[in-house]
Amino acid sequence: MATTKPRTSSFSRNFSSAHSSKTPGLKHGPNGTTFISSGIPDLDKILCGGFPLGSLVLVMEDAEAPHHMLLLRNFMSQGLVHNQPLLYASPSRDPRGFLGTLPSPGTSKDDKSRDNSTEQEKGLRIAWQYKKYFGDDQESANAIDSKYEFCNDFDLRRPFDRHFFCGKHVECVSILDSSSLSTFPECCATFLSQVPRNDGNISSAGRIAIQSLCAPQCDHSNMEWKMLSFLRSLKSMLRSSNAVAVVTFPPSLLSPSFSKRWQHMADTLLSVRAIPDEDKELAKLLTGYQDMVGLLNVHKVAQINTQVPKILEATTFSIKLQKRRYLVLECLNQAPIDGSSGSSYGSTGSCSGSSKTGSLEF
Repeated sequence: MATTKPRTSSFSRNFSSAHSSKTPGLKHGPNGTTFISSGIPDLDKILCGGFPLGSLVLVMEDAEAPHHMLLLRNFMSQGLVHNQPLLYASPSRDPRGFLGTLPSPGTSKDDKSRDNSTEQEKGLRIAWQYKKYFGDDQESANAIDSKYEFCNDFDLRRPFDRHFFCGKHVECVSILDSSSLSTFPECCATFLSQVPRNDGNISSAGRIAIQSLCAPQCDHSNMEWKMLSFLRSLKSMLRSSNAVAVVTFPPSLLSPSFSKRWQHMADTLLSVRAIPDEDKELAKLLTGYQDMVGLLNVHKVAQINTQVPKILEATTFSIKLQKRRYLVLECLNQAPIDGSSGSSYGSTGSCSGSSKTGSLEF
């Protein structure tokens, strides 16, 4: 007698594909894209998932404030938490000393309450009559998500212990000398060969963090064509590897034409800038101005395996330090009459939506 296959409903979801990778720090997205976290939960939501593997991220620095270091530190710390190989390059004599400033994961009561509220909203979106089709698969998927946390909240006032770096795959390179720019591409190629891209499962993902590529103290700061050639070579190597490179640079030190070329090379392009300490006119226009430490602009979002552009409803966000410890990004809201404050971008839970709490009625 032939055995009959159990009937499956058309409403059942395939969790094996959505959670096919059990590697910590990886998340699958649309069109076969795999993301790693930027180390900032709000920035991951803004970028519709994080940084895609094989992409080049450029961050334009502000000459008046080192806000780009906040993004770079969180990016590096997130990779260390997930035991991902890390290559750090800096225009300093001792780049390994920078590791002592990396923040460690922490927990915030406000973040926990925010995460709990978003989970409740997700549960409410599923109609009660369809919950029976999820069954054990839903529970197993939630167990995987809780075991492998994609993004952490890092306490900027509590660095890692020295013993934490024992056993971690961390390489530090100085790009201060002129000869370093000639040997550094080979160093990147050797590092990326450890995380090659293949058709099988992704066992690990690498991270490259380059600080102030064209800093004035570097001997190659005036070699614009050579630095552009390096970025082109780095982007080509990233495409054939499971890694992401974040490069910060001061655009004011480049000629306008080369600055545009650098920006064109980026898959994801961000910029940070400081805000005046006492700007009364701006304080009247923006909600929570006294808590802002800077502004983040999203100029370009990576498009991997797709030709459909990602359109963001907001491209400028305020940088705030929650409890002076945790990095938070918020949509800019015009100050209402009642003086209510804006909400964090993470509370919206949408990759293309901005906070509508500050809408005005004329």
